[in-house]
Amino acid sequence: MPIYAYKCESCGAAKDVLQKISDPALSDCPACGQPTFRKQVTAAGFQLKGSGWYVTDFRGGSSGSAASTAAAPAAAAAATETASATPAASHGCGSDCSCG
Repeated sequence: MPIYAYKCESCGAAKDVLQKISDPALSDCPACGQPTFRKQVTAAGFQLKGSGWYVTDFRGGSSGSAASTAAAPAAAAAATETASATPAASHGCGSDCSCG
């Protein structure tokens, strides 16, 4: 459930309220009783991090995309070399396997 920030336009009292999205907005101030209790617009309380998110991939324009595009073929080649150097018995197929 999201937490909504409310503030009274009359007395200035502020309160964070845990509500369902489907719940109606509060209107009466719990401090002064006036019908001027309004929902505030606030920023999200989290930031997405890691590969594939805006912060790392799109903020710097095309320079971040070019670096990740250049690294992709090298990573694929390294994975192929590792797979071909692995003996067939380590695949879990057993010693009778013809995949190696």
